[in-house]
Amino acid sequence: MAWLERPTARIWYETHGPTDAPLVVFAHGLGGNHLSWWQQIPTFLDAGYRCLTFAHRGFAPSQQEGPEPGARAFADDLAALIDTANPTGSVTLVAQSMGGWTCLAFALANPTRVRALVMCDTHGGFWSPETASAWSAKPPAAEAELLARGIHPAAGERMAREQPALHYLYRGIDALATALDKETLRRQLGQLRTIAPADVARLDIPVLCIAGEEDIVIPPAAVEAFARAVPNGTFVTVPAAGHSVYFERATTFNAIVLDYLRAHP
Repeated sequence: MAWLERPTARIWYETHGPTDAPLVVFAHGLGGNHLSWWQQIPTFLDAGYRCLTFAHRGFAPSQQEGPEPGARAFADDLAALIDTANPTGSVTLVAQSMGGWTCLAFALANPTRVRALVMCDTHGGFWSPETASAWSAKPPAAEAELLARGIHPAAGERMAREQPALHYLYRGIDALATALDKETLRRQLGQLRTIAPADVARLDIPVLCIAGEEDIVIPPAAVEAFARAVPNGTFVTVPAAGHSVYFERATTFNAIVLDYLRAHP
């Protein structure tokens, strides 16, 4: 447990496991922080990995002075974290939703430092005609309708109904970011959807893309479009799951990711 000092920000991060084990870095989404991965860390430690979790700048307990640069600094923050925790080796990146922007940008800038990339319910900053078409087909009021009923869209109606305690915990973790202007952050993420198919075509690393079949936040078809655009992309859908597969279906998520990493050592 430690602080990383960055320009205009302090980043909270935690490392778990032996220093000589392969490092897996987990990057959370807009509704999370370093605590979001509580169902992954014990399992990945048992599988022989070292784990690093962190809170993006502005997400408690991490801090940022004002709303800028926000998401535009995420990839550089990640680079500084990896330089601190694993200065000479490569890492596996596991990204959820917003974390996909962070990890994809880092992987494109530092391809030799990434062993594998896992993108869960996200296409990051990738944008293509297929991605745009998937977003155009998204029901415009789906998220607002859930919010009006007290359901967090990133958790989903099924989680709220079938696992109310898990839904309560998800909302509690999300509520920790009380000082964050999330609307500004969403605009920044939209402005960073500038990664073209030609950019990811040179990403010569294993890429696993996972999507909850019932995700109403980021269309599964957009995630699949990204998987098709990378040379070594694999796309997996998880049934009976919404936007947060790692949280809602942790056992399934962990098995999919660990099986994939074993197949791509």
